Amino acid sequence: MRNLLPVIGIALSAALTTPAIAAERNDVIFYHPDGTGVAHWNAMRYLTVGPDGEINWDKLPGMAIYMGHMKDALTATSHGGATTHAYGVKVQADSFGLDGEAEITAASGQKMSIMLEAKAAGRAIGIVQTGQIAEPGTAVFVASTKSRKSVDEIALKVIESGAEVIMAGGEKFMVPEGVAGRHGKGARKDKINVIERAKELGYTVVYTREELAALDLSKTDKLLGVFAHVNTFSDQPEEKNAAEGKPNYVPTAPTISEMGKAALTILSRDPDGFFLVAEEEGTDNMGNFNNAIGQLEALKRADEGVAVFHDYVKSKPNTLLLMAADSDAGGMQVIGPDPDETKEALGEMNMRDSRGAMVDGAEPTAFKPFMSAPDRAGKSWPFAIAWPTRADVSGAILVRAAGANSDRVKGKMDNTDIYKLMYLTLFGREVR
Repeated sequence: MRNLLPVIGIALSAALTTPAIAAERNDVIFYHPDGTGVAHWNAMRYLTVGPDGEINWDKLPGMAIYMGHMKDALTATSHGGATTHAYGVKVQADSFGLDGEAEITAASGQKMSIMLEAKAAGRAIGIVQTGQIAEPGTAVFVASTKSRKSVDEIALKVIESGAEVIMAGGEKFMVPEGVAGRHGKGARKDKINVIERAKELGYTVVYTREELAALDLSKTDKLLGVFAHVNTFSDQPEEKNAAEGKPNYVPTAPTISEMGKAALTILSRDPDGFFLVAEEEGTDNMGNFNNAIGQLEALKRADEGVAVFHDYVKSKPNTLLLMAADSDAGGMQVIGPDPDETKEALGEMNMRDSRGAMVDGAEPTAFKPFMSAPDRAGKSWPFAIAWPTRADVSGAILVRAAGANSDRVKGKMDNTDIYKLMYLTLFGREVR
């Protein structure tokens, strides 16, 4: 192991039963395209490769129905769902690395997340996030707090976790209030400059796609990427983005696939193995704003990430690629009527259809349906996106997998089983 910095909040002493790494090294990539249900992937398939085509998500051999209920709710929250993934136990929906405000004993018997167990066992760890640094889908794996809103505290804990790779947005929560950063002014009340703290801990810091591409990753041991003031995407309704001249994604920020490829280059050098958690957060936030244009771009980017991770697994079959959302953002659905009846069936864009659902198309302010890529007969089809809500819903979520132990992904999987399969792969031991 190249680097064994203290893990925040944990005394790595004789009191800790350090899990043994499996005799045959197995690595884990947990990829969390937040907010994505089957309907999301179908819509992206129609748009990019047509109804008869195959996207990267389709190529993963493991498939199971995801059961995502919480201890006190049928529909997961992002922070509660992430906590279950990280600890392997059901928790209250309002939990961030705790069970409500109570300390958790993980399914393994340890009082720490699976990622911190991996770190304690000598593995390299990394988190990659298109949202801000305190986003729970990744941050929960290395930080615990009583409130998801404690973003300053979470950001510092992420930096001090000892992770070899940290890439995200959220400079706003890393720089003191009023202090100018590369992407905007900071908002931290405690006057701690988290980026300077990262440099003290040995991190190389980059702020743009170009700076990331220019790095010699073979000589980079610890990397912090700070790629946006908050998120690397503009998560608001498409009408507002159009009025403000904002693109769906920050042009200077790397994509999830670019970040993922860089992370794997660094983490895979560790002879003891690695554990990477990566999240495309745009697929969640765009859906929560009922932004169909942004959602479809986010899905395309998420699918490009699937290709990067799957390609790695095909070259390193001792690696498990495990992929799941925890809820369905906005309940997105496709309406694909007869082309001759398109305008009448879909109504005026950004209005409601005859049954009351919000309907979105390919333009933010005028009627224009999306058009699918050609089907096997060479024909393209019009469609629109209908939204029943801006909330997260339970939806139809699938677990997908490839590589080591992916044959176990079948039938149905509880959200606690995500942890259990990752634990088996990393440590060679079944937990219940």
